[in-house]
Amino acid sequence: MNIPILKTVMSDPEKAILRCGYGKIVNRQSRETSFARRFHGDMYPRFHVYINERPEVWVFSLHLDQKQPTYEGVSAHAGEYEGTVVEKEAARIQNLLVVQPPAE
Repeated sequence: MNIPILKTVMSDPEKAILRCGYGKIVNRQSRETSFARRFHGDMYPRFHVYINERPEVWVFSLHLDQKQPTYEGVSAHAGEYEGTVVEKEAARIQNLLVVQPPAE
């Protein structure tokens, strides 16, 4: 699920998603950065967000990882990109990103 936020509303998307309770993940192989929020102490299930830059908006691409990849070397996983749980988290993120004042 994609959450577009105007750049005029937010200048630093990384700080904003961290304030939403997400932690930063850097993939050791690809060096790609993403962000995750766990349900509890276990690694999975977790919400997972990638931030993509477009000309006028930041796009927060959200999905729910149910479990880690099953096969070594394969990035596919049991991810959910829509549904009630993902929609509620998207609404929570959007509300926090647009309403929350910047940290000083």
